[in-house]
Amino acid sequence: MIYLTRRYRFSASHRLHSPRLSEEENQRVFGKCNNPGGHGHNYVLEVTVNGKPDPKTGMVVDLAQLDRFVGEEVLERFDHAYLNADAESFGDKVPTTENLCIDIFHRLRAGFVAVPVARVRLEETSLNSFEYRGEEGRTP
Repeated sequence: MIYLTRRYRFSASHRLHSPRLSEEENQRVFGKCNNPGGHGHNYVLEVTVNGKPDPKTGMVVDLAQLDRFVGEEVLERFDHAYLNADAESFGDKVPTTENLCIDIFHRLRAGFVAVPVARVRLEETSLNSFEYRGEEGRTP
C-alpha cells in the first residue's frame, strides 16, 4: 500500500463563539479568537490518499483528478470565506479548525472514488495543526 500526500493552501476567517456559552464563558474559552470581528488564517491542507500503484502508470492516483476534486469540494467552498456565515457546515457548530478538518475529511471521503482518502491534516498556524483519519482511524 502506498500513501500519497498532496498539499493545498487556502485562506478563511472565523469567530470562535458558541451560542451554548455565555459571553463571559466564550471570552474565557476562546480568548482573542472570540473577537466579534473574527480573525483569519492561511491554512495549509494535506490530503493523504492510499492505494496500489497502477501497473500502467506507476501512480496511486491521477494528481490532476485529485487536484480538481479538492479544488471543487474544499478550495472553492472555503477559500476567502467567513466560515461562521458562508459555510453551511457550521450552522450549529463552532467553526474551530478541528471541526473544519473533520468536515473536509468527510467531504473528500464521501466524494472521491478513485482511491480512499486516508487522512486530512490542517495546519492553522506554525504552532497548531489538526489531523483526522475518520472514526476507524482512532487509536484506543
